[in-house]
Amino acid sequence: MVYKARSSSRNTPKSSRPSHRKTTKPSIAPEDVKIVLFNKPFDVLCQFTDDQNRETLAQYVKEKGVYAAGRLDRDSEGLLLLTNCGKLQHKLTDPKKKTDKTYWVQVEGVPEQKDIDALCSGVELKDGLTRPAKVKIIPEPSIWPRNPPIRERANIPTTWLSVTINEGKNRQVRRMTAHIGHPTLRLIRSQIGKFTLDGLKNGQYKVLNNR
Repeated sequence: MVYKARSSSRNTPKSSRPSHRKTTKPSIAPEDVKIVLFNKPFDVLCQFTDDQNRETLAQYVKEKGVYAAGRLDRDSEGLLLLTNCGKLQHKLTDPKKKTDKTYWVQVEGVPEQKDIDALCSGVELKDGLTRPAKVKIIPEPSIWPRNPPIRERANIPTTWLSVTINEGKNRQVRRMTAHIGHPTLRLIRSQIGKFTLDGLKNGQYKVLNNR
């Protein structure tokens, strides 16, 4: 009977052991950081490819090497920030950083002050209590027509709200307004931190850099 010798990691030279050190990408020089502000149209995915032939960022944003910092749902519109800087992406998307994001929200009906106060204080959703938000009723903003238009019910008015939050629960703003009995009909992000939608037409983007 022949016995095969068992191999032992104890006898493996250090030089031949696999390395498990984490490789880190080189940091980008401040002058090479690229920021793209894009006014996303309705029904466009926040990604550059899609296997179902739906509209993506590739049809609009021609800058290379940038990726979305956070998401904006397909049925939402407005400001999307893309960058080549992982540190900036993390800063804008990490809930611990508490970056404010402001939305213009068209809701069905006319919320009462108690409804606004509830949103400001925080409402209980299935995934937990929302952080305090800044919410107020505003005049209809000067914006582009949506294609297709929203479905409004006859004899039921709509109201525009400005909603500022600093967390990123899935479809949070829509669930917040539904919680107070006023479903969201249209949602447009107007600001991320210091970056705004000002001067950007729907479907248009501009590039910012430090050069």
